[in-house]
Amino acid sequence: MIYEIAELYIKPESHDEFQAAVAKAVPIFKAATGCLSMRLDRDIEAPDTYHLVIGWATLENHTVDFRGSAGFQDWRGLVGSFFAQPPKVEHFATVVAGF
Repeated sequence: MIYEIAELYIKPESHDEFQAAVAKAVPIFKAATGCLSMRLDRDIEAPDTYHLVIGWATLENHTVDFRGSAGFQDWRGLVGSFFAQPPKVEHFATVVAGF
């Protein structure tokens, strides 16, 4: 499994609406090929910053399957207007699982 971590910078005063839009998107991710998990975390020190953390079976499930899908377009339609700047997206693999 790999993790997509998208750092999202959200316009001030739109947090409740953004979080509601992400909640509406949960079924989109559940239906996506190879999507194993999804969560949204909010930065405590910088509250306009969020991390969307998605577990994918393979990198291609995100970069090819999801990004090329109607689900991706639906996702961006739900949340794109809340972005203060483009998201920063990186992919990670667990190398040490402590506990």
